[in-house]
Amino acid sequence: MTDHPPGPLWTGRASNRVQWLLAAAGAAFVALGIQLAVASTWHNGIVPLAMSVFGCLAAGLLVLYGTLAFVHVAVTIDAEAMDVRCGHIGLPRRTIKLADVAAAEFVPRITPQQWGGWGYRWRPEKGTAVIVRRGEGVELLLGDGKLFTVTVDDAENAVRVIRTHLRALAG
Repeated sequence: MTDHPPGPLWTGRASNRVQWLLAAAGAAFVALGIQLAVASTWHNGIVPLAMSVFGCLAAGLLVLYGTLAFVHVAVTIDAEAMDVRCGHIGLPRRTIKLADVAAAEFVPRITPQQWGGWGYRWRPEKGTAVIVRRGEGVELLLGDGKLFTVTVDDAENAVRVIRTHLRALAG
């Protein structure tokens, strides 16, 4: 008989449908870049056209990745760590060992404006955060004094699970 690692103690998600509109804008820039490259006669100068094509493609791909990576976040808490995965491919990803957590707080109202927008954010006075939408979230005080915040549905239960685990570690 083999020992199987226990499953997650808690899982949660948060989504932001508005990001799909921004992703559509990114796709439009990519389409424009392709259209310029294919349909242009290239008689008006290769450098300006190449810059336009490259600019549209680069801007479009950056907007697409930047928005699709933060359309949703998935948070999993197991006996050892809290794992945060963003977007459809799970990147960026952050894993925080619960042994490194000093405290966990439920934050009922987090806004993108508090962090400077959506995405993976860092602010010297606030720490780091994954912000995919406005609303509730989890804030962790790490052992090194830094903060990590993530917006996620059912954050109050996530904090309860983390606090229970922290009490078990301390006792």
